[in-house]
Amino acid sequence: MLTIKGKAIGRRRPVFEDFSIPPPDDRGDGGPLKLRDLIEHVARREVAAFEERQEARRLDRVLSPGQIDEAAARGKVDPAGRDPNLGPAPKVDADSAVAVALEAFVDGLYLVAIDGLEYRDLDAIVHLQPDSRVTFIRLTFLAGA
Repeated sequence: MLTIKGKAIGRRRPVFEDFSIPPPDDRGDGGPLKLRDLIEHVARREVAAFEERQEARRLDRVLSPGQIDEAAARGKVDPAGRDPNLGPAPKVDADSAVAVALEAFVDGLYLVAIDGLEYRDLDAIVHLQPDSRVTFIRLTFLAGA
């Protein structure tokens, strides 16, 4: 499984909690994996994960007394059910998500490092191991720069 990390320059806390995804399957063309293909794979997996979370939120959950106590200590008790009067959760277009992710990379809003090696070109060939760490580094621009 690939480990996906998110960092931001100048921040100690990660941008998002680390998560794991399977490496991309054979894309059929037999060619090497390019950075753009990896970004597309991650974006599509995240859209699918988002849709699964949205579907799970449609259902009411019954919380145990321990879960209620833990949630109250954090400041919010939420059974995660969705109000049926709100209608279905909005759908996310995976193709649009991929396009936005690629455009953000081209615009220099983030960098990608794989196992400590930085990549700056979408057409760069990436070398993944089954346990590779892929880090998305959000860049912060200075005021007046």
